[in-house]
Amino acid sequence: MSSSEPVSIRQLFANDLALVEGLLDTFGEAFNEVDTYSSSRPSHTYFKRLLNSDYFIALAALKKGSVVGGLAAYELQKFEQERSEIYLYDLAVAAAHRREGIATALIQELKKIAVARAAYVIFVQADIGDDPAIALYTKLGAREDVLHFDIPVAVSDDA
Repeated sequence: MSSSEPVSIRQLFANDLALVEGLLDTFGEAFNEVDTYSSSRPSHTYFKRLLNSDYFIALAALKKGSVVGGLAAYELQKFEQERSEIYLYDLAVAAAHRREGIATALIQELKKIAVARAAYVIFVQADIGDDPAIALYTKLGAREDVLHFDIPVAVSDDA
């Protein structure tokens, strides 16, 4: 595929299971985590429930019907005001299609969805050393240096 081919951005819903599979394949390859995105995929019932929910957003970038990029995001409804934030959880573009404006187009579409949902901000994390992601997000928004902590959820035998 050449970069001159048009790209379309599509929000995915419950009837788009084949595109969700393509999105997971794209994420696995782009992040070099094929096992993470392929070994224990959720059931179609799970995907349908997730895609029909009011808190999950999946967008796919398509060329000739094939997924060449996409994103997964979550709407977080706030308690201090009647508004929400959008957390951009994953964004990837297949290596052969990078530097074509696809990631920016995906974020622009997410911004439209955020406006429609009365969200006031989209936030995203980037790993230190992921220079292309940092450059993209710096171009589109204001950087905040924060610390991220993963707090394990232990499952005890006493539960």
